[in-house]
Amino acid sequence: LISSYTALLATLIFRPGVMSRISTGRRRWRLPLVMGWTGMRGVVSLAAALAIPVSLSDGTAFPHRNLILFITFVAILLTLVIQGLTLPWLIRRLRVFDELAEEPEEAAVKKLRQGLQEHTYRFLKDKQDHGLADQPHLQKLLHHWQEKGKNSNDEKMNHKTRGLFLEMLESQRRYLADLNRHDGIDEELIRRQLYLIDLEEERMKIL
Repeated sequence: LISSYTALLATLIFRPGVMSRISTGRRRWRLPLVMGWTGMRGVVSLAAALAIPVSLSDGTAFPHRNLILFITFVAILLTLVIQGLTLPWLIRRLRVFDELAEEPEEAAVKKLRQGLQEHTYRFLKDKQDHGLADQPHLQKLLHHWQEKGKNSNDEKMNHKTRGLFLEMLESQRRYLADLNRHDGIDEELIRRQLYLIDLEEERMKIL
């Protein structure tokens, strides 16, 4: 616990810019307590205690060696049991991670996608206004992103449709695997198609 707060103070003194991501002073001073509480003493303490020799150089027994081993085992047991079982309660009590839940990652991703869609549509619209309106492929792209922007990001593919699509991709993989067994088929072409299927499967995870 002392080391955690010492590291915090040293950072505030010598590298204050590192602490700019921590929003509130309450979280700044409570987080080292959680970090220190997670510092379970186990392997290092046991190794140090077992490193004590059984006897001294003159042949006499090392004084209080059994007592040291006993104290070490008790310390390990207490830190593992007491600190380990009370850690969830301590985190909830200090509420150091409540601020992180205020803006979920899903909301940030939704905002990012919406901004990307708007930027792409403006880019294509600008190209159209600068003399490329007669290009059929540009018109298709513009229409695609325009329709995509109209749809709500909350509209998710339903579970049944998603399962059917993933089943179709798996069927394509089996077909390519069977095709790879025949001679005359370039394996690199099959690998390329499998890579495209993997990309399509990853795309499905965000729909």
